[in-house]
Amino acid sequence: MGNADLRQLAVIEPKPFAELTGSVVAIDAHNWLYRYLTTTVRFTSSSIYTTHQGVEVANLIGVVQGLPKFLEADMTPIFVFDGGVTELKTDEVESRRNQRERYESELEAARAGEADAAEISTLESRTQRLTETIQETTRELLKLLDVPIVEAPAEGEAQAAHMARYGDVDYAGSEDYDTLLLGAPYTLRGLTSSGDPECMDFERTLESLELTWEGLVDAAILMGTDFNEGIAGVGPKTAVKLVREHGDLYGALDARGESIPHADRIRAMFLDPAVTDEYGYDTDIDPDIDAARTYVTEQWEIPADEVERGFERIEDAVVQTGLDRWS
Repeated sequence: MGNADLRQLAVIEPKPFAELTGSVVAIDAHNWLYRYLTTTVRFTSSSIYTTHQGVEVANLIGVVQGLPKFLEADMTPIFVFDGGVTELKTDEVESRRNQRERYESELEAARAGEADAAEISTLESRTQRLTETIQETTRELLKLLDVPIVEAPAEGEAQAAHMARYGDVDYAGSEDYDTLLLGAPYTLRGLTSSGDPECMDFERTLESLELTWEGLVDAAILMGTDFNEGIAGVGPKTAVKLVREHGDLYGALDARGESIPHADRIRAMFLDPAVTDEYGYDTDIDPDIDAARTYVTEQWEIPADEVERGFERIEDAVVQTGLDRWS
């Protein structure tokens, strides 16, 4: 999830899609998919994305509706899927699970009471999780649409940042801010929102804060990350000031008489994460629209009119891109 307070430190500017033509972006797949999943559930009747066997596949609607904006901008999206969850993140995962269970209890009470449809839809969106079926069907649909996939050994966000850092893609794509700590030169945010995205600039952020990469990570750890609780009373400005004054995380902790368990390991999660160099991709996307449509509407029973416009946009974008490249 990342620390949203990092936005107060990051250099972020609007980035029109018109300036992204021909670019390649490695997207944190779980982050992207979850946002489309919750949006679909919130604004779509559950009967539309639930099969006769009771299996929910709202993700398929989200994928078909979310992909066109990349292809229409002549961008190549590469979806990077999480591998295993790091041991240090288990507390965060447990916290999210507990929160979801609270929402599920509230949803059950709302359905049994007199809650209106809007309130129920909101609670339904908050209880969503990326089930094994959702992950498998998303991968299969992306393959039918010839959209590249990379399987990360651990965090998808770290793998996306790694690919960007080594110049194999132009941008990392995430709605969170941890790609900044992971050293991605440029991160596109807002890819699941209407309108143009925004770009988070790593080097300019370091320059504006007068910090090294290590110093930025140290400041973030003082504030708190997915892997640790921050120091009480230490926000973004104070964290940066402490690192500047005391040299690094350890000097800042000593000065305040504080400690953070596993500090070395947390630092390494950002500065030297588990990633792989075993990946490849083709920017010439050639989707099998008929097979993808059949997969979504026949195999998974999504009404055709819910996804037809999305498939049309994908097909038109691919045709137009081909014409532009040959003109």
